Amino acid sequence: MGVIKLNAISTRAPKNVDKEKTEAKTTSLLTELDELQNLLYAENKHAVLVVIQGMDASGKDGLTRNVFGDLNPQGVTVQSFKVPTALELSHDFLWRIHQHTPPKGMIQLFNRSHYEDIIVTRVHKIIDDDMAIKRMKAINDFEDLLTKHNSTHILKFYLHVSKEEQHQRLEERLSDKTKQWKYNEKDFEEAKLWNEYMKVYEDCFKNCNNIPWTIVPSDQNWYKEFIIANALHKLLTSLKMRYPGLKK
Repeated sequence: MGVIKLNAISTRAPKNVDKEKTEAKTTSLLTELDELQNLLYAENKHAVLVVIQGMDASGKDGLTRNVFGDLNPQGVTVQSFKVPTALELSHDFLWRIHQHTPPKGMIQLFNRSHYEDIIVTRVHKIIDDDMAIKRMKAINDFEDLLTKHNSTHILKFYLHVSKEEQHQRLEERLSDKTKQWKYNEKDFEEAKLWNEYMKVYEDCFKNCNNIPWTIVPSDQNWYKEFIIANALHKLLTSLKMRYPGLKK
């Protein structure tokens, strides 16, 4: 992967992509994903970890609901990582993460992830650059451990939303009664640190790319959902899974 400059990547679908046709493709993919997930669970040879990162209001929750919500809840779990508790802070930064890595047969979705510990912590000067470098190496080793020693397949997505779209979505949380529960006045303060966030994200993409990142244009939810459903479908299809026979 080359150097990623987020301001050089569009946050919208290419102009030649038809919304109606893409939504139909997504519906078809989700139908097939239901069967593929069942195969994954039955065969019990592979695990899947889906990492979702993005700025506030980039659509992580909606994506979780619309792409993963119809899959069998026995085979999919979702974990969100918020501010560490006192107990979590008393351990190494990956301690709380490792407890939620997927066993074979499962899809685990991280709505925010271990990358928060090199993103938010750097923007707010909780850790310095030297510590960030050490943590990025630890993350690479951690992901290497999962892939090589537990047959875990990792998909990493950054939901790439524009500053303008983020502002509009945050404003909607003030006026839309169905979204007011999401409102947090701190989100507007974090939005002011946009440039700092872009810088540390780009450094993350540069140094934690043993497993490549997919930058997902996310101003339009229908396109974002297609990109991620399609990537998951391709991964599961590539595993050439089969239902096990009768147990002897």
